[in-house]
Amino acid sequence: MSGVWVFNNGVYRLESSPKRRVLVHLASGEAVSSYSSLENILRDLGWERYFGGDPDLYQYHKQSSIDLISLPKDFSKFCSVHMYYIVVKNPNVFHVRDM
Repeated sequence: MSGVWVFNNGVYRLESSPKRRVLVHLASGEAVSSYSSLENILRDLGWERYFGGDPDLYQYHKQSSIDLISLPKDFSKFCSVHMYYIVVKNPNVFHVRDM
């Protein structure tokens, strides 16, 4: 059984798992499936890898701003919070969609 147990009004019930979300690069229409593909897109947008931070994170910054994107090194931990973080820093370039 997959899903989330929810307690409401004294009753537990199993809700089906939420839909999986993907980060989509709007120009190509393709879902980002790895950090290497994401890094190539970010590099084209002016983002550079930042190596001075937490060793458990991939971090990117832009020379022209104080913005920093921090992502877990393990791509399996890349979730919708990280996706929206990228969307906010790059408006009109990425979109988060349900699968």
